[in-house]
Amino acid sequence: MDDGIVGRTLTRVIVVDDEPLARDILRQYLAERPDLEVVAECANGFEAVRAVGELKPDLLFLDVQMPKLDGFEVLELLDRRPRVIFVTAYEEHAVRAFEVQAVDFLLKPYSLERFREVLTRALRVGGPQEDSRVDRVLESATERRKPLQRVLVREGSDIQVIHVQKLDYAEAEDDYVRLASGGKKYLKQQTLADLEKVLDSSRFVRIHRSFIVNLDRLARVELYAKDSRIAILHDGTKLPVSRSGYAKLKDLL
Repeated sequence: MDDGIVGRTLTRVIVVDDEPLARDILRQYLAERPDLEVVAECANGFEAVRAVGELKPDLLFLDVQMPKLDGFEVLELLDRRPRVIFVTAYEEHAVRAFEVQAVDFLLKPYSLERFREVLTRALRVGGPQEDSRVDRVLESATERRKPLQRVLVREGSDIQVIHVQKLDYAEAEDDYVRLASGGKKYLKQQTLADLEKVLDSSRFVRIHRSFIVNLDRLARVELYAKDSRIAILHDGTKLPVSRSGYAKLKDLL
């Protein structure tokens, strides 16, 4: 079977869905394609991140609505992103985001005919998926989830989930952000500006170009030198405060 499908070698596939029946249906539909190999099935987002990292699939069928980690959070944690077909029972306005960006998706419940149509388009020669399209869908999902309730950090094969109420402060480090929480620090590939956009601005304040602080952790602000101040947290941590950062603090304290 060729019909314009990529490669005679097997295309490696991972199926991710928390519902066993949904995985069964996908497995049955995929079985009619001898050019595809299902290398893993995952019941949650944690399993998915690990499996994609270890098995490096070509194609990922990814459920959007899952407990613990949803599909968008899975993509956020991947070092290498395969081609993605979203599988979703999302409400209509969210589905339109997939349609507008021309991202491949299956809306539950879907027919075998719809599955074949999406799969063929996803694998067609000369029609690679543009990462920018998926990125825009992820941005849309992030906007709907504001303010952020938790921050996800991948450390090797482990995933750290930091609830924002436990975040003490965040520090910029080039294209990364260092997150301080409970005496520990975690490095995440994200800019401080992007993190600031999704945090609750009534609780988290950009006190310096390199620092965001959780107001619940702030003990006091002291004059350090002429026109220079430092923020002192309850645990004794000292952070620099810029002039504009101090103005923000005065408005909120």
